[in-house]
Amino acid sequence: MIVDLKNARVLVVGASGGIGSATADAFEAAGARVERPGHNALDITDDASVEAFFAARGPFDHVVVAAARTRTGSVGTLAVADAQASMNSKFFGAYRVARAARINDGGSLTLVSGFLSRRPSASSVLQGAINAGLEALVRGLALERAPVRVNAVSPGLIDTPLHAGMTEADRQAMFDRVAAHVPARRVGKAEDVAHAILFVSTNPFVTGSTVTVDGGGTIAA
Repeated sequence: MIVDLKNARVLVVGASGGIGSATADAFEAAGARVERPGHNALDITDDASVEAFFAARGPFDHVVVAAARTRTGSVGTLAVADAQASMNSKFFGAYRVARAARINDGGSLTLVSGFLSRRPSASSVLQGAINAGLEALVRGLALERAPVRVNAVSPGLIDTPLHAGMTEADRQAMFDRVAAHVPARRVGKAEDVAHAILFVSTNPFVTGSTVTVDGGGTIAA
């Protein structure tokens, strides 16, 4: 199916790089008018910033939230303040947008979660809990905000700037290890996730769903 979004108004929160940037590019390629606000224009960790942003704009056809700043670590080592900041960014950031965004009937809100919601890791317990919370939020919002459609896209390991802090050798070793483990035999690209976001955003019969894009990582032994 060829997606034609000519003149559709789309907001991508977190479009500065990685999944968000690829998503904004995909919407623009389909003809949409995409807004990519920077952190200075829209701080999703701040109530007033989010409310002021949406109060100054008309309704959107599609809204995507791909922004988050989270910390990794076991529950035993991660400070409570860091855990709360991570929850405030990824979960409550999406919650604030969902609460304030004006979206046209038949339009969509898409949140980005992560496959740790269903395949937990001992070193990333908090991320799994946040992702699971987002996916539960989506199911409830799909009822509350109908006929606006609300979905989540849940990526596995994706090659994005998120891993730029690692050395090239360590990053490649991680990618090779994961590629050998998952059925798809490769790690994901930002464009893989963007395609899934475009799908749930534009399919008029998809709402309350979580689409997993993980190369089979969830089911891998």
